[in-house]
Amino acid sequence: MVVDPSTLDLSLTALFAGWAMTDEVQRRLAAQGFGDLRFNDGIVLQHVLAAPLSITALAERMGVTQQAASKAVADLERRGLVRREPGPADARTKLLHPTGHALAAVEATRVLRRELQEELVAEYGAERVDDARALLAAVIGRYGGDDAIRARRVRPPR
Repeated sequence: MVVDPSTLDLSLTALFAGWAMTDEVQRRLAAQGFGDLRFNDGIVLQHVLAAPLSITALAERMGVTQQAASKAVADLERRGLVRREPGPADARTKLLHPTGHALAAVEATRVLRRELQEELVAEYGAERVDDARALLAAVIGRYGGDDAIRARRVRPPR
């Protein structure tokens, strides 16, 4: 069965539009030499960008087990996106810091997302893009997602 995207309900349209734009960002990141990045890396990195965290604090912020956070961190560390350093108050506590590679990837992603938005404005007009963003932001707020965004606790639904 073939589905016309214009017949989808708003939730699926918004979801699939976000996926399509994210796929395009990933494609462009790979072309810039960041092919090792995954979308889910950002879910973890968003927490260590603001301030260094222990794995325990990271797990708490993400709402996952310490084992799950440790596994994610080990993968990010292996790929050169985070490093562990002794905490200033207690050297036994290791704090997570983004590496230069991670910071460059975050900046490249921000630039690419701005570029995508500029392309949409050029194609569809600023008013339509602003209206779409305002509507989707209102929907996020209506269902309580705005607090998660402000607290950098955004993650896919369960």
